[in-house]
Amino acid sequence: MTGLVRLARRQPVERKRFIKFLIVGTMGFMVDFGTFNLLHAMNVGEQIAHRLLPIPYLLTHPEVIEQATSFCAAVLNNFLWNYGWIYPEARQSNQAKKLTKFFIVSVAGLLIGVPVFTLALSVTRPLVAATALSGLQSLLPNLNLAGNLALVCRVAVLLFWNFFVNRFWTYRDVKRR
Repeated sequence: MTGLVRLARRQPVERKRFIKFLIVGTMGFMVDFGTFNLLHAMNVGEQIAHRLLPIPYLLTHPEVIEQATSFCAAVLNNFLWNYGWIYPEARQSNQAKKLTKFFIVSVAGLLIGVPVFTLALSVTRPLVAATALSGLQSLLPNLNLAGNLALVCRVAVLLFWNFFVNRFWTYRDVKRR
């Protein structure tokens, strides 16, 4: 990570921003994965599905609730880092407007990400069950390997969505120098 920070310092402004975005994205990824796995280990998705949202699909796929919640935690983390580090020039702007735009981009990302996650989960569950990965799953039952693999797919898709839409809409007033 420190190598990326040093590399970012020596780059032209937009490339530097993208490298910083990758660093922030990595932190957001850790928040997302950590929160997802913590919620899964605590059976939060299952409890919510049974007590608050008894929708048949969610009863059999509580990971969807856990990944939506972990996504929201990562969005908050990423907004704070975007505000403080990637786009400090935007601090003079209307922050309520920036937060609203960032939230809209993130919700659109969630609307894109949930189907991507769900589709990936439908592929990764049988894949984990049919391969030697199921042995790893039995050693670490709270790991939810299929859910983590599906989360990687979601993150890969949303990486580019989030950077480009936020750069050219949310932070379009920031000069490209």
